[in-house]
Order: sequence, then structure tokens, then C-alpha cells
Amino acid sequence: MSTDQYTTHPAELAWFKSSYSGTSGGDCVEVAVDADAVHVRDSKAGGYGQVLRFSPDEWAAFVSFAAAAANQDI
Repeated sequence: MSTDQYTTHPAELAWFKSSYSGTSGGDCVEVAVDADAVHVRDSKAGGYGQVLRFSPDEWAAFVSFAAAAANQDI
């Protein structure tokens, strides 16, 4: 995993919010995918904050762990 501080994000990245994010302005994350990485950012930062960049394998492991934890109500 790496964290990068961007002043602008590449235009080709299409950011989308988590389906679990509410519309009331709470804690939201946005995700964008390109050929080499999955990018994650805080939606409240307006595109100017830090971005976490995961390899596809790292992201798959995280999603698998999160899904298993959700199913066990951890």
C-alpha cells in the first residue's frame, strides 16, 4: 500500500462512493480503479487530500477480510 498526496487526480479516474455511504455527509470513502491500482480517498477532502493506493491483490484481500468480518458481526 502507498499513500500519495495529489494536488490533482488524473482525469481518467472515475471516483465513486461506497454503497454504504449515506447522504448526510458522514464518513464516506470514494474509490477509483485503474489498470494497476485501486485508489481510495476521503470524499470530504474534495479531491485534495491523501489517496491510499492498493495493488489489486491487496484490495482483494481487504475486501475478502471485510466481507468475512461483516458476516461474523465483528
